[in-house]
Amino acid sequence: MNDGLIMQFGTSRFLQAHVDFFVGESIAQGHSNSKVVVVQTSNSLAGKMRLQAFQSNARYPVKIQGLKLGKIINQTVQVESIETGFQADSNWPDIVSVFCHRVTHVVSNTADQGYLLETTDSLDSSPPASFPAKLLVLLFARFKENAIPVTVMPCELVVNNGDVLKNLVLNLAVQWALPPVFLDWLQNRCLWINSLVDRIVSESIEPIGAVAEPYALWAIEDQPGLVLPCQHDAIRVLDNLEEAAFLKLGVLNLSHTYLVETWRQLKRVEATRPEMESIHTVVQAMENPILRQAFEAVLAEEVIPVLLAMNLNEEVMPYVDSVRERFLNPFLQHNLSDIEQNHQSKIERRVSPVVSKARRLLPDLKQPKLVACMARNQIQIEIPDDLELEL
Repeated sequence: MNDGLIMQFGTSRFLQAHVDFFVGESIAQGHSNSKVVVVQTSNSLAGKMRLQAFQSNARYPVKIQGLKLGKIINQTVQVESIETGFQADSNWPDIVSVFCHRVTHVVSNTADQGYLLETTDSLDSSPPASFPAKLLVLLFARFKENAIPVTVMPCELVVNNGDVLKNLVLNLAVQWALPPVFLDWLQNRCLWINSLVDRIVSESIEPIGAVAEPYALWAIEDQPGLVLPCQHDAIRVLDNLEEAAFLKLGVLNLSHTYLVETWRQLKRVEATRPEMESIHTVVQAMENPILRQAFEAVLAEEVIPVLLAMNLNEEVMPYVDSVRERFLNPFLQHNLSDIEQNHQSKIERRVSPVVSKARRLLPDLKQPKLVACMARNQIQIEIPDDLELEL
């Protein structure tokens, strides 16, 4: 094999400021040498422009703006991690050749529909329409060429994303009646890694580049034989992701949704309506004394006790501090209206698990704020007779 490559499916600003950023810094610091080859899978005009820029530019800027340990960060990093880029429909033979001879790792952050299959896909498609089918065709070509295993590291916000993608690809291989020896290689030789990603990437810089917050996380579930594609302080290799995922859910995700819920409720109150109507972003909400008090109170009284009772290996209070800093980022225009989308389902996904966990671990913890939030949004929960619900 020539120098190894990381094949990336997706050209998004998130990947530019996350995986590609980490790879660039790792290379610059002499920790690794594998660059990224980007595959654009859509035919969008914006994607085509990004691809052209990747093909012609050796570097792109990422602006890091926000708070870190109480200090304002405002700096631009030139990222040099992309070797080249391909368009799946136009450059499929080149993609197959590179995958067979140079790729060691696969990363992806496909769109919301990225894991959906297309009934028209087949082994002879050049290329298949769906991402899982594209990956299967490439892996089968690789197996026939040299059978050197590949490490697949999806970054989609799907629980157990590596396992989910593995099962999709394996089931598709069975449907296509591919050889048992290949199925064994796919299942037992290639590595399918679960991961959890986190970084707010607020803006694109045209044609390529991004604006991101200082905080970043790529939590990777360990497996025997795992070799990372790069080294970076934001990368954490964990025995399992459940604790890190629950911590993120209970602090970052729950706080976003509870902040929006309180803002919505206060907009209905005559005395506070004008004040709330002028608040549009997370940082504006955090600068409002009423909303800030609601944020601090729900965490201190109804969330942090649950997290501490779980005896997590994760450090709870430093993570809470980091989330507070992220919410107070003066550069980030994170609209409350964006967080408000699918509000009821977010309460069910983000608030209910914390309340359920409390019922098991801390049955005497009343959680009137969270229970009231669920009740207002028709999320079923058994409410104790002596519980006084709060705004």
